[in-house]
Amino acid sequence: MRVPAVLGLLVACALICAPVSEACGPGRGYGKRRPPKKLTPLNYKQFSPYVAEKTLGASGRLEGKITRNSERFKELTPNYNPDIIFKDEENTGADRLMTQRCKDKLNSLAISVMNLWPGVKLRVTEGWDEDGNHPEESLHYEGRAVDITTSDRDRNKYGMLARLAVEAGFDWVYYESKAHVHCSVKSEHSVAAKTGGCFPGGALVTMEDGSRKTMQDLQLGDRVLSSSERTGQLAFSEVIAFLDRQSTVRTLFYTLETERGATLSLTTAHLVFVSEGNCSGSALTGTLRTVFASEVKPGQCVVLAQDREGHLSRVLRVRIREDMGVFAPLTQHGTVVVNDILSSCYAEVDEHSLAHAAFGPLRALHRWGGPMGHQAEGLHWYSSLLHWIGRHILNPKHFHPWGVLANYR
Repeated sequence: MRVPAVLGLLVACALICAPVSEACGPGRGYGKRRPPKKLTPLNYKQFSPYVAEKTLGASGRLEGKITRNSERFKELTPNYNPDIIFKDEENTGADRLMTQRCKDKLNSLAISVMNLWPGVKLRVTEGWDEDGNHPEESLHYEGRAVDITTSDRDRNKYGMLARLAVEAGFDWVYYESKAHVHCSVKSEHSVAAKTGGCFPGGALVTMEDGSRKTMQDLQLGDRVLSSSERTGQLAFSEVIAFLDRQSTVRTLFYTLETERGATLSLTTAHLVFVSEGNCSGSALTGTLRTVFASEVKPGQCVVLAQDREGHLSRVLRVRIREDMGVFAPLTQHGTVVVNDILSSCYAEVDEHSLAHAAFGPLRALHRWGGPMGHQAEGLHWYSSLLHWIGRHILNPKHFHPWGVLANYR
């Protein structure tokens, strides 16, 4: 019998919060209700996070002005949200143009404003700048910044408006002026903005019949080469979910190149198995640990699974390149061999065993009732749940540092 989705969610919450909170740090106590979060307004001239806007921990560096005639103009998207008032004093629609990330955060903030102050809407006074009205290094020129007020222009609300912007997920918020709040986001191209864990669409997995299949063609129920969590031996494991699946997204990947010619591309916070020192021994008898893709160094060894045997192969170099598609298959074993290199299915948390335990309820739900809420595109609901738990409950020390900077303020 298929477990109802609501019951599955409750079971997942119950099973995740207990073991993972113990592993990641002190919890609040089993069975206690989490009190409502108290929001504190930002003070005038205060910014969050407490670093400069164009640093890695905030919105990152300027990548260059976008004009209507530039190739990058297609990166901007108009925002026609009726719950947001756009000043648009130029009468060109420029204030409505912004990156998708900025649009998402702004739409989220609009909901928070209406919930806190019924009858009041979010108001944008400045968006994308094409007229040179801001300092040379302003993120307004890339559609990554907005200046905001409330529709009633009540300046007594602006400190709380800034706090709501922080909670909505803007990467940098500054109570800049008595007349407005400044908010900005990371670049769509920034590695720091892509903290999830995925493989590109063209990456190859090995099927049980010996054939190869690309990530973009992989389906639920396929059995792919992986590694048993119990024995460490190479084995075939069923794909039970896609933690993320976006076929049209272009993003940056860390590409590991090994001395045996195998290459593996992963997003920055994806976990991969490595070993230090001598790479001539068997991968199955060596000491392996997981590190983030962004932490892999030349000289470390990865597990090469050619001819269905595991051997260590030294990493010669690590490059950063752009590729199409982001796919994160989850197998029953929690591992997958991609382009002949063994990788974890998990990301953002620094320990494979910790992540594997956190996804235990999803594996259990699959055994009981099959795929639970599988999506054709986008982030899996269970991944979203764990992100929420990570932001609100868990100790950030186990998370990828860029993910921490993005999510913990």
